[in-house]
Amino acid sequence: MPRSYIHEFLIVFVAGLLFPTWNFCSPQSTQSSPNASSRSTSGNAAGNAAGATSADASSGTTNNSKNNSSHGIYLVFPFQNSGPSSRLDWLSEGLEELTIQGLSSAGEQVYSHSWRLGELERYGIPTTAKLSRATMLHVAEDLDADFVVFGSFNYDGKNLTIDSRLLRVNPAALLPPLHESGPLETVMDLHTRLIWRMLSENDHAYPLSLTEFGQMHKAIRLDAFEHYIRGLIANEDEMRVRELREAVRLEPEWVEPNYALGEAYFTKRDCVSALPWYAKVPKTHERYLETLFSVGVCRLSMNQPDQAEEAFATLQTLLRGSSAPGVDFPEVLNNLAIAKARQNKFAAAQEDLRRASSLDPDEDDYPFNLGLIAMRQGDFNGAAGQFREASHREPDIPEDRSLLVAALEKAGKQEEADQERNAALEAFGPNGVTTTHLDSKADSLTHLERVTTEIDPETLRFEMESAEARAATGGPQDARDTPAMHLRRARQELSGGQLDAAEREYHVTLAADKGNAAAHLGLGEIARRQGRLDDSVKELLLSLEARDSAVVRTTLARVYLEQKKTTMARAEVERALKLAPNYTEAKQLLEHLQNGKPAEVPPKGGPQ
Repeated sequence: MPRSYIHEFLIVFVAGLLFPTWNFCSPQSTQSSPNASSRSTSGNAAGNAAGATSADASSGTTNNSKNNSSHGIYLVFPFQNSGPSSRLDWLSEGLEELTIQGLSSAGEQVYSHSWRLGELERYGIPTTAKLSRATMLHVAEDLDADFVVFGSFNYDGKNLTIDSRLLRVNPAALLPPLHESGPLETVMDLHTRLIWRMLSENDHAYPLSLTEFGQMHKAIRLDAFEHYIRGLIANEDEMRVRELREAVRLEPEWVEPNYALGEAYFTKRDCVSALPWYAKVPKTHERYLETLFSVGVCRLSMNQPDQAEEAFATLQTLLRGSSAPGVDFPEVLNNLAIAKARQNKFAAAQEDLRRASSLDPDEDDYPFNLGLIAMRQGDFNGAAGQFREASHREPDIPEDRSLLVAALEKAGKQEEADQERNAALEAFGPNGVTTTHLDSKADSLTHLERVTTEIDPETLRFEMESAEARAATGGPQDARDTPAMHLRRARQELSGGQLDAAEREYHVTLAADKGNAAAHLGLGEIARRQGRLDDSVKELLLSLEARDSAVVRTTLARVYLEQKKTTMARAEVERALKLAPNYTEAKQLLEHLQNGKPAEVPPKGGPQ
């Protein structure tokens, strides 16, 4: 089943890979640019399912900047075009992308373009809306960002002027504006100076001079960058592919447009076209882990389970080798299990799925897939138990009920099957439940498997970047041992199913910051998972006292539903929709309440 909430509180500490990065110059100045030498630095971020990505990064001269950077988490918004020429509207996202890359090259963690779009979409905010500073601050608070970067640009036909602002989140403070101006063809150099000034003026101990900072990058063509950005923001698939292909033609060694082309085809489920582009992503590239995941999904869709297993096993090995102890990704485990099951490696597949199910106790896909494996083994009673668990986790999914009925019939429990069928008909109506005829042959069940087709790239990126910063400073107990770092560790532990460790980190956070809304939300989620619903309500209310949030109110409404307090649940979800009228989860929950579905719906979501 689709879900995104588990990604939003996972930032883990990893020993990571190192990557090559890029800077940009106009095609006329590629050879003469002072940045044209092959220098490198580390990680950056930007991506989405349709192909949003940013420049790659590597080791080289980065270590000094990593060790001395402020180690904040940045959220970047598009720069507004305040000039008369709409021809340069693409530069709005272009400057956002350059900012993401520049901060990443300095060793900072940066939320990607796609992550920002997803957060706005979650609240029903149009992605093209001009946001107030208050709205940007609120989004940053929900993402636990330390800084917000925004700005504007103006081209008067001769010179381009870029204005950049840095908004500190806690305590909230708007730092003085930064300005750079020059000919349009020097936009890359202008922006490099802006990023350097942003970092050096925010950290008076910043060790790099402008010249040193500029020498950390390799140059690419301005026109290639323009085509790349136009490809990322294109609304039509044909235009997206055409723009990205042109970027590749102009800069064939630039990995980003190659990766983006793979993503563009993958989004259309055209794996035959996607795989050759994915093959151009090297193992040392920041996008390699995401590429492995997508390649594995493609191999499953092409019914090549041995190659799918190889991709997911490699990804799992990399993640386990660099991750905090006990932390796994349920999405990877699920797909790895499917690949194994198609090769009749049932015991190993079941082990992976049980681990995934324990990591994400709200997701119905994992027990559902376990039920399919039990069917293949002829264990119909075991299959019925797994489908029942899936139905309990997601009562509104007819397929879970249909498979439960079919498994009970196979197990010879006709009376119980009839009871489940009647309950399903009452819940979904006569057309809501289909009759499923099953046998234990693998080929008859493969089409029912639930493959996870997406994994959040920010999760993987922050995992590697956090670990790299940790390794550079000699471990977690250093000068950066702040409430924010404890909060991020807590989310890591919670996402890994380590509830006791997560609870300790949340309490450490609150000891230093008693009004931390996110920590109370996390404790509320832990209490909910442990069945302590009254304690969960208490923590969620404390979170709301600290900061009102549509996300928290929707979570609280779901807990009230578990307590069968329908009126209170409705009141909370209505308050959530007043705060965020287009918030999808709140709208769905209100519709659920209005339709009079059973009240005992297990809550979805969690700390954001």
